[in-house]
Amino acid sequence: MSEIRLEIDGKSVTASEGMTLLEAARGAGIKIPTLCYHEKLEPFGGCRLCIVEVEERGWTKMVVSCVFPAAEGLVVRTRSEKIDRIRKMIIELLLAHAPDAFELLDLAKEYGADRNRFEKEASFCIHCGLCVRYCAEVKGKHAIGFVDRGVRKEIAFVPEIAANECWNCKECFELCPTEALQAAYVLTTAMTSPLSGASIPVPGKSGDHG
Repeated sequence: MSEIRLEIDGKSVTASEGMTLLEAARGAGIKIPTLCYHEKLEPFGGCRLCIVEVEERGWTKMVVSCVFPAAEGLVVRTRSEKIDRIRKMIIELLLAHAPDAFELLDLAKEYGADRNRFEKEASFCIHCGLCVRYCAEVKGKHAIGFVDRGVRKEIAFVPEIAANECWNCKECFELCPTEALQAAYVLTTAMTSPLSGASIPVPGKSGDHG
């Protein structure tokens, strides 16, 4: 596999053909923030947080580094006033959906984002797709997916698959940057449990024995 030389943040970087800008940067120890990227998954480009500025043949453009291929002679900037302004806006929009997510709060601190800038629409899911893609691409189970579109889009477990596959797995839980996945799973198990809808005794109430 042939090598490619490019410049990232003023540093000469050697990458392999087929690598993305994100992979090239991380291989050189240069940090680019991401929320929807995972090394085991196909690039998604959903969160747009990894946006960078690329200069090629005198032309400058903003690209999503996790899907944009590294190429010979590219000049890449991962931080600038414009890039930071865009990332700040993205973080603020995501915080409207997941205002207490630790990863988002850390990013908000780094980029000076205001967690209260936009009206809260707390679904807790930021549509990074990590859980959906991991279950499909790595585990091959397809136990979780997106339902609806646009502002109504959310994640949901497929009950008949989740009941058999998820209890002893839960590998996707660690990938979730918010608490949306755990909440969706609890809801699914509650709805599919044989006890759902049944009256569950409460300790201390009349009728309890023992």
